[in-house]
Amino acid sequence: MAAEAQSAEVPSTDELTDDPFSPEIVSSETVFTGRVWDVRHETFRYNGDVIGRDFVDHTGAVAVLALDDEDRVLLIKQYRHPVRYRDWEIPAGLLDVRGERPLDAAKRELAEEADVEADEWNVLSEFYTSPGGSDEAIRIYLARGLRPTATAFDRFDEEADIEVRWVPLDDAVDAVLDRRIQNPSLTIGVLAAQLGRQSGWAKLGAADLPWPRHPKLGA
Repeated sequence: MAAEAQSAEVPSTDELTDDPFSPEIVSSETVFTGRVWDVRHETFRYNGDVIGRDFVDHTGAVAVLALDDEDRVLLIKQYRHPVRYRDWEIPAGLLDVRGERPLDAAKRELAEEADVEADEWNVLSEFYTSPGGSDEAIRIYLARGLRPTATAFDRFDEEADIEVRWVPLDDAVDAVLDRRIQNPSLTIGVLAAQLGRQSGWAKLGAADLPWPRHPKLGA
């Protein structure tokens, strides 16, 4: 037992990366159909057992970390009913237009939510919002070379009173670390942008980078 415990403490030399896995799906059905997303129940074989799980069947989404020439990030504030907060976010939206490329969706959301366009686009980060209960995948783009759109967009519902603010990137990072702002796309985006800036943006991806980890687009 002591030898086994000692062996378990030896650090791996493998690259730190998530591993894809495709279990045998025994059954799959939509158990709830919603206005924006559904709930799916699936059973699958894993380690010799048949396991059942419910999860949100999601379209996925994109978000935009727009950074101007003064290293200010574009933030928007809007009401989010499930948490009863008007929270600070970065422009984002669902991949709910059939056939629309993620990059085109990101450009559309930046224009629709903030009346801003960009000349330079890169992939900054990607994440799963809640991999234990949803298949939602989000890609965050870095947008630079910013300019106002030719015309302003009409906004409705929770977007009708969106507040736009340009915030120094370092101030946004401080607000995240102080837990004053907690939106996940904003949090991951500003932290990734700060680290990316420090490294001279060496880890950025091409704007049209394939997205194999998206559960639907990557298939």
